Amino acid sequence: MSGKKIAFFDFDGTITTKDTLPEIIKFQKGKTAFYIGFLLHAPWLIAYKLNLFPNDQAKQKILIYFFGGTPELDFQKKCDLFAERKLPGLIRPGALTEIERLRGLGFELVIISASARNWLTAWTSRLSLKLIATRLEVIKGLVTGRIAGKNCHGDQKVFCIREQWDLSEYEEIYVYGDSAGDKPMLALATKSFYKPFRTA
Repeated sequence: MSGKKIAFFDFDGTITTKDTLPEIIKFQKGKTAFYIGFLLHAPWLIAYKLNLFPNDQAKQKILIYFFGGTPELDFQKKCDLFAERKLPGLIRPGALTEIERLRGLGFELVIISASARNWLTAWTSRLSLKLIATRLEVIKGLVTGRIAGKNCHGDQKVFCIREQWDLSEYEEIYVYGDSAGDKPMLALATKSFYKPFRTA
């Protein structure tokens, strides 16, 4: 074996204490607009919770409502501010401790998230972490709110991982997740961790 080691971390709920989609909306649009928007979309969100409506379509409706037509540069600037000002307060301390522990052991470190990469990039860059995340469509400089390609969720996480890494080359594969959407990815691991930082 090569001795190579790699660790994949889900982000929302695993590394963070909250889902970051509602938080980025509140940060960019304000709490009042957030609650009005979610109330208007309640039927779709309830249908999603009942497994009657696909995850990616429910998320896309929310993204289109709140961010459709936003200039990409403005959107990214606010996402970077979110990563600087708000995101650190949502990070579980135990997750940071584990990231640094694995770094010291020579692991490649990868965040793989269904969240849009726009509000994760600045944070992962500061910590020198690789990032795989959902991409948002941009047309003529404007964010449409639609997902470009596929939502990085469930089996798509596995597809993205296998597209970039030949896991047969790795002696140790650690995977960290917290939801049913992470189970396909957790199955790749030589050692998996489910909801590992909840008490940290």
